[in-house]
Amino acid sequence: MSTYMTLALQIIFVIASLLMTITILLHKGKGGGLSSLFGGGVQSNLSGSTVVEKNLDRLTIVMVVIWVGCIIALNLIQSYGL
Repeated sequence: MSTYMTLALQIIFVIASLLMTITILLHKGKGGGLSSLFGGGVQSNLSGSTVVEKNLDRLTIVMVVIWVGCIIALNLIQSYGL
């Protein structure tokens, strides 16, 4: 049973890593970031981009929490054989 749980956690870990990387790269940095390549630079001049940035921040935080949770769970499984 623990092998299926380990496999599921590893799959969730990889997906969370990819989504976290994408959401981090989409953030507007000091230089515009990759978000300006996808039209984010045009929207940043408008006043409505703050809602998008807040939602992107929330999504990034959720991805980080899932990522850290997977790391802790995988280490517990490896250490204690749960």
